[in-house]
Order: sequence, then structure tokens, then C-alpha cells
Amino acid sequence: MSGEPANKGVPVSGEVRTRIAPAPSGDLHVGNVRTALFSWAFARRHQGHFLLRVEDTDASRATDEAFAATQEILHWVGLDWDEGPGVGGPYAPYRQSERRAVYDGALARLEASGHAYRAYSTAEELAARKAAAVAQGAKPTPGYDGYDRDLTDAQRAAYAAAGRPYVLRFRMPAGSTTFTDLVRGEITIDHRQIPDFALTRSDGSPLYVLAAAVDDMAMRLTHIVRGEDLLAATPRQLALYEALDYPRERWPQFAHLPLIVADDGKPLSKRNGEVSLRWYRDHGFLPAAMLNYLALLGWSLAPDRELFSVEEMVAAFDLARVSRNPARFDLKKLEAINGEKIRAMAEEELGEQLRPWLQAAGYAVDPAVLRAGVPLVQSRMVRLTEAPTLLGFLLVPENEFRLVDADLLTADSEAPLQASRDALAGLPAWASDPIEQALRVALVEGLGLKPRRAFGPVRVAVTGRRISPPLFESIELLGRDRTLGRLDGALAEVRGR
Repeated sequence: MSGEPANKGVPVSGEVRTRIAPAPSGDLHVGNVRTALFSWAFARRHQGHFLLRVEDTDASRATDEAFAATQEILHWVGLDWDEGPGVGGPYAPYRQSERRAVYDGALARLEASGHAYRAYSTAEELAARKAAAVAQGAKPTPGYDGYDRDLTDAQRAAYAAAGRPYVLRFRMPAGSTTFTDLVRGEITIDHRQIPDFALTRSDGSPLYVLAAAVDDMAMRLTHIVRGEDLLAATPRQLALYEALDYPRERWPQFAHLPLIVADDGKPLSKRNGEVSLRWYRDHGFLPAAMLNYLALLGWSLAPDRELFSVEEMVAAFDLARVSRNPARFDLKKLEAINGEKIRAMAEEELGEQLRPWLQAAGYAVDPAVLRAGVPLVQSRMVRLTEAPTLLGFLLVPENEFRLVDADLLTADSEAPLQASRDALAGLPAWASDPIEQALRVALVEGLGLKPRRAFGPVRVAVTGRRISPPLFESIELLGRDRTLGRLDGALAEVRGR
């Protein structure tokens, strides 16, 4: 396959068809969804088609639960697919476990043409041959050593007669592969780096490289967007295209996205960060924030522009602008973007987003209290999960109210608490401005306290916590009776020690 690049990275023309092809063996992780987002955005940018194909040929790992979870997460972030499970399409079925006949046909063609052969070596035999080579001072071949490539007919017949299991391996041709990656430019890989690779498991089921190559062509995909960890698979797939006589003008172009790394510079994984999209959903992140942030992991709308909508991303998206450098996942930056998205929401919409979090925490949500409380917390939140902590004091029944930060109330707190109660008890107008004025007169002017020392005990007394929404507005919403009752409770707490 030496010579002219297998695909030249020519400008997009004709219908664009991209895909995301997860293996349903666990939760979708941030890398999966970043890949899905870039594939989806590219298809939408060119009015093309985005496919969901499920790579579930490994029955030992694929589960129906993970398959359902995959679709659920993609729906949650808003990455809709034009063809695939639940939607259908002209190249159905889109679950590889239902396409075995297609792969068996391709495998038969490869074996009949001599591009694939039966390999009977066991893992133990391969290891023994490598150990023997090392003992003789030779450098062992990395990966598979090609032992079965040139078995005689008699050897193959003997293995077959003995019922010995085998896998089909692809006979990698000599030479090299050159292709144009839409992110990394022209790449050449010497085939000496690529041993003959397995196409099947010992039970005859197809492996990823075979099934992906066959389906990408069968489903007429034009662009394959995936992580750079799959870059080494590209020459294998191109060699399969050629061996199966797929016309070169129909070969898809490839774009390999940079790795997502953690703070330590190592690929993001369960060992050094949260990778599951479900975790981020369950910890109060908005879909719009996730998509915005994932887009920044290797791409940008414009210099110094970090906040944008998915519609703005689609309008400007170009694979040629994807960075080649690893992208560092920064939870704090994601939280900052999530906070900005929260602040940009309409108050009514945010209230509906917060309601389930409050209900899950056991609060009966009064619609009027929620409407009044949202403006107090909207500018303070970076995650939706903060709602119970910030608004719970307004919703909790008085007999269940607790001073969470009671340890901050000391003997020195008695005077400001009593002065606050006295000032508020006879206040004629119960509103935030007169509440603030009365407390400042009583505590700052009357007791000579600095604001932090003056209002800190009051905040803990009425909200139960050191950190809360704006104090005076909170007291207004809480109401006179509940406020005075909580001040009395805090005074009893201090005096009872």
C-alpha cells in the first residue's frame, strides 16, 4: 500500500456520514462522548447523517443494561442520531451482534483469497517460542510471530483433524501505509510494525478491526472520528478495505482526536479522575456545560472564547482545527462553565432543574418558595447538587431544622443573637431592606461588631450553615415567626453549653 496516501483529506463534498460506535460494556466516558460530539457536530455542520452503531460482538462483556445506559446518556447530552437503534435506517441492523452473517461472508472472502489464514498457535505456545528465542540470544518478534502463516497443507490438515481451535489472522502485506489524517496530516506506518492480526476469536466471532472495517464500508461512512489510541488500527483497516476490494473512492477519511489527560499528564482513567458521563450527570452538571467543556478538549470556537452554545459550535466546527496536543481535563474549569450555564438560564427553567434535586433530598417543594429562592442562589451555584444545601433551610419543617454548623456558635455569639432577635421582633415591615437596616443598627452600631462577626452567628442561626444565600433576603423569605424561632433555638444552644 505504498505510494499515494489512501485518503488525501480533500474538501468535504457529497453527503457526510459519521458515527459513534461504543462497546456496551460499561458507562460512556468523557472520551467517548467527546468523540461523539465531534462526529455529531461535523455531520450537522455539513447537513449529513450521524449514526449510532453498537459494537457488541464480545458477548462476554456486552450487556443490555450498558446498551440502554449508552442511549440514555447520549439522549441526556442531546446527541441525537439519524440512524441506529431505536431509529432504524437503510443499513440496519446497527447492533453488531445482529450482523454476524455479514462478517462471516467477509471472513470467507478473505480466507478464500489468501488474505487470511487459520492460526492454531495457543498463547502458551507463542510465549514458549518467544522464551526460546530470548534464550538463544535472539530478539523476539513483538506481538504475534507469524508461525502459522506458512504452515504446510499437511500441518493444517492434522490440526483440523484433531479439532484444534484456531483464529483467522490477516496476512499483512509487505510495505507501508500512507494516509492523510484530518487532524495530524500525512502519516506513514511501516508494515514491519504490524504483525499479522487476528480477525476472529477462537469461537469464530469477529473482532473489532474486522467488524468495524466491514461496517464502516457497508454503512457508507465518509469520516471516522476517534481517539488517537486507535491510530495504530488505521493501517489494518485500510489493508482490509483493499483486501475486500472496496473502491478507494469510497474509503472514509480518518480524524484521530488527541488524548484526554489528567493533571498528572497520564490518560484520564478511573485511577486518576472521574471518567463516566453518568457521574457528571449525577453530580449536578448540565448537558450544555458538558458539551461546551468537552468541545474545548481539543477544539475552540475562537481565541479566548470559552463559552458558547452547541448551535454556535456546529456552525463553526471544522476537524482541521482540532489540536494535536493532549487535552487536560480540569474539573474546576468544568465547574466554572457549569456555573456560567446555570447563571444564563431563565429562573423558571432553573427552578425546574433544581426541583428533582430538592425532592431527592427529601424536601417537599413549595412552588412559591422555589420561585423566590432561585434568584438568591443562581449566582452562587456551580452544580445543581448544591440546591439542597442552599435552599433546604427554606423548605425543611421546623421540627426537622438542624444547626449543621452549630460548632461556629460560641459564647461570644449570645450577644449578637439576642440583639438580632430584639431588633427583628418589633420590625414593622418584614422585607430585606428594613431587616438589613435593623440588624446593622443593632449589631454594627449598637455592639460595635465588624460585619463578619456580627452577621455570621445570625446566618448560622437562621440557615443552619456558615454559607448560605444572601442573609437579609433569606430572612425575608423565611418569615418573621420562623426566623425568631430559629434565633431562640440558637440562643438555647449557646446557653445550654
